[in-house]
Amino acid sequence: MKNQAMPILALTVILLSFSSCEVIEGIFQAGVGVGVFIVIAIIALVLYLIFRFSRRK
Repeated sequence: MKNQAMPILALTVILLSFSSCEVIEGIFQAGVGVGVFIVIAIIALVLYLIFRFSRRK
């Protein structure tokens, strides 16, 4: 029984580690998307403020 349990346990650990890596990958991809959105929003805000204040002079 012990000889059969070790390969099954090893396979279970490998499968669980692969699925957790996919979850972490999804989290990081979402984080990159949010980060890109924030950077674009900040650049747009800075450009808006520059153009708005440069027209008043």
